[in-house]
Amino acid sequence: MSEEEPRGENRNTKKKEKRSGVKEEEEEEKREADGQQRAESEGVVLHGIFKLGKKSHDVLLTRTRLTWTPIRPETPTGNMCVLQPGVMLLQDVYAVKVKRRRAVGQQSGGAVLGVALFCCRRRGKRLEEDTVHLHNASAEHTHTWYNTLKELLTGFSTRPRYLKVFINPSSHKKEAVHIYREHVAPLFKMADIRTDITVTERKGHALSVMKECKLDEYDGVVCVGGDGSVTELCHAVILRAQIDAGSPDKPVKAVLPLGIIPAGSTDVVSCSVHGVRDPVTAALHIVLGHLLQVDMCSFSSLGQLVHFGFSAMFGFGGQTLARAEKKRWMPSSRRREYALVKTLARLRPEDCQLSFLPEKKSQRNLSKHGAPDQKSESESEDEESWTTNQDLYLSISIMSIPCLSPHAPRGLAPNTRLANGSAALIAVGNTSRSEFIKHLKRYSSSSGQFSFPFVETHAVSAVRIRPRSLVGFSEESEEDGDSKSSPIIQSDGATFPWNIDGELIEIGNEVLVRVHPQLITLYGEDVDEAESTVSCSCI
Repeated sequence: MSEEEPRGENRNTKKKEKRSGVKEEEEEEKREADGQQRAESEGVVLHGIFKLGKKSHDVLLTRTRLTWTPIRPETPTGNMCVLQPGVMLLQDVYAVKVKRRRAVGQQSGGAVLGVALFCCRRRGKRLEEDTVHLHNASAEHTHTWYNTLKELLTGFSTRPRYLKVFINPSSHKKEAVHIYREHVAPLFKMADIRTDITVTERKGHALSVMKECKLDEYDGVVCVGGDGSVTELCHAVILRAQIDAGSPDKPVKAVLPLGIIPAGSTDVVSCSVHGVRDPVTAALHIVLGHLLQVDMCSFSSLGQLVHFGFSAMFGFGGQTLARAEKKRWMPSSRRREYALVKTLARLRPEDCQLSFLPEKKSQRNLSKHGAPDQKSESESEDEESWTTNQDLYLSISIMSIPCLSPHAPRGLAPNTRLANGSAALIAVGNTSRSEFIKHLKRYSSSSGQFSFPFVETHAVSAVRIRPRSLVGFSEESEEDGDSKSSPIIQSDGATFPWNIDGELIEIGNEVLVRVHPQLITLYGEDVDEAESTVSCSCI
């Protein structure tokens, strides 16, 4: 009896294994049937056998995805091996090439090995290059798949085919040309994107080229540089749109999208639309045609346009940038820290009249094409009443985007978005140096930068700043005699430094800032937070 029990247990075990094997086989068949049904609902384009790695796979192509399921081998016991299928969305594929076996030095021809699909994989906020190899020695089979995949990829209408590229060789550590050649150009070439490159030679070079070139030849514009280069090119594409539309007085939505390859010291605009300071991520957003509608501001004085931009800082931010510009010979990090410490040491408020027009939902009216409704914008401004304060301010910031950066991962204006039709007004009143430093330090943490009695924030559609005193920053005595750069708007009296998207602009009169919803299209995606923090050792 004792010998029969194990044999009975063994029979029971075999029955359980058999039932388990049948159940796994049924589940696998059900999973394949679901995948087949989903593929059929999308419309199967091609169906074939390829090797991925060393295993043969059943590959299914629809108009939106590529699915590969391992061909199930049998185990020695007769049970079926359960292997997971793989899926790739075609929206993540930017190139397809025929794989060939070639001898050393052979430039063309060679035996066909299959097709390679070049795609992007997400790793947090970063986009990384990846490749899927489909091996099949049949030339006819391979070329059928290659031609079909190429045809499907051309169906993505937002992907560019010809780009106008501007490279600022002087940005940050003068690495812009290297960044473009090493990280961006190979991706553009792989995606069959033609480029017309201009290496800028001076400030304003990109603006002059944009005014003259034939934009109808291009699908987009690309800037390789820092925030200064970005703001110049953004300003240029809006001005060009105004010229082409015959509308010199009213902003016109830019016709071409703008791509930003970060090559500066802070890259605030790039971080705001990519989440990271990574040229590969930025290039992949361009190649894949990821588009964003973004708000911009116009800055004018005495009825004349000064600049278009995303953000501006008056007071502490402008004074810090003005001091940093005098030390261009220093490394960028040392220059920033020197200017920050020096401005904190001589911290002083500006006596000015601050007026703002609160943002209303009715002011977010857009036309059918997503462009700002200029008529409703001007009418609503006339109907609404301005709020005016006369006070001492250490800093006044107006930002139509969050202004993310490694130094401020949640942004300088975390309560605004890229296209919410308003800007964040952050006014810091007069306070002690120690309290002001506490406020600045909070930007590198998760929150709390506005939880001070001397800080007020508002969502606004327009802001007017009128300095009460004509004693501007340029009249302040400095320990060195460095001459300042020429202001964009010349005035008989003193000028006040403004930091507009990292560019120093000096204005000696009242400044009117107005928000224009969705004025420009950028390559990228809306993000909530920058990738990482960078501590500043100076405060």
